[in-house]
Amino acid sequence: MPLISVIIPVFNSKKTIQETIESVLNQTFTDFELIVINDGSQDTTLNIINNIKDSRLKVFSYPNTGVSASRNRGISQATGEFISFLDSDDLWTANKLETQLKALQANPQAGVAYSWTNYIDESGKLLYPGNRFALNGNVYEQMLVQNFIESGSNVLIRREALNQVGGFDESLFGPEDWDLLIRLAAQYDFVVVPIPQILYRMSANSISSSISRQEKASLKVIEKAFAQAPESLQHLKKYSIANLYKYLTFRVLVGSLERQKALTAARCFWYAVKNNPALLYRHSKLMLIVMFKIMVGILLPTPQLQSWLTKLKKDNFEGNKTGL
Repeated sequence: MPLISVIIPVFNSKKTIQETIESVLNQTFTDFELIVINDGSQDTTLNIINNIKDSRLKVFSYPNTGVSASRNRGISQATGEFISFLDSDDLWTANKLETQLKALQANPQAGVAYSWTNYIDESGKLLYPGNRFALNGNVYEQMLVQNFIESGSNVLIRREALNQVGGFDESLFGPEDWDLLIRLAAQYDFVVVPIPQILYRMSANSISSSISRQEKASLKVIEKAFAQAPESLQHLKKYSIANLYKYLTFRVLVGSLERQKALTAARCFWYAVKNNPALLYRHSKLMLIVMFKIMVGILLPTPQLQSWLTKLKKDNFEGNKTGL
């Protein structure tokens, strides 16, 4: 049996699935099975997958039920001692599995290994680095406050730990990976591989772009987590809510700006500051930029706003060229 099972849920991902699968097949560690769960794709995704010839690749097709159910179906098919998940538009660096496995083998008390994330655009170009947390051991408190691991494409999990806490909550759509990580952190140590190995693709159609749905599901995760957390940690709930709304504020402000998006960002920003006023002075420069962008988005008509943003970018570019 293979040592690691890699699970990729896929739905209508013809543009990215080949590159995603290749990033797994090209791993320096080779003793794995790659389980692709085709979640009712209606485009050419399945044809692309079937044209990839590798004995480690196993494909299972089901009617569309969502990413959580697909991951759980993958778990039921998996035979590995360790399990990792990868979304159908994300990528791994070639040594991801090798280094995470070594980290778990060197730390037998740990149930989860994680790495750092870089964010890429739809063409694969680097946008910006993700968080650079280097937390080891008991990370339960930190995980309650925010998902510092950032995506479901990151971790390598011992199968026994996954069996102990259960699979993904199929009632969630968006933060289901955070919910699982909280449950894992409550019982198992984590170990970090402090290098960027996950390339998380940002796109207009990504789950995280659906702000309203993400907000409702994430609040459900927070309520569930703190209902099970000890009394000594209940004071962290407001910080968890604040971090959620800070995250949503930044997500809304990504890309083109219009009045409705600016109003949504203003609401999210208010809830973030309401729950943690310290955000205003801990990251004062960044918060001023956020407030300025929100106000401009609300006050300026959309065509005028886009013209102003274009001019601002051009002026900044010219300033950089001349050293101003």
